[in-house]
Amino acid sequence: MQIYFVEAVLLVFLILITCAVIFCKDILSAVVIYSSFSFTAVLLYLMMGSPDVAFTECVIGAISTIFFVAVLRKIDRWCD
Repeated sequence: MQIYFVEAVLLVFLILITCAVIFCKDILSAVVIYSSFSFTAVLLYLMMGSPDVAFTECVIGAISTIFFVAVLRKIDRWCD
């Protein structure tokens, strides 16, 4: 029963993190918040018993975060 509660809390965190990314004005902050989304998804996948999917999400999240930060060095950080 406690596992279902933890999974529900992680799903709520995913929804809140998604809303935070959508309404964030600074692109670098959005990238950092997106990284927390990826970490929360990894935790959720591990709780559901699929470590292969969690590992894949971890790798893709790390690579995409590095890519986003590299792109941010080339562009203006603030959205209009």
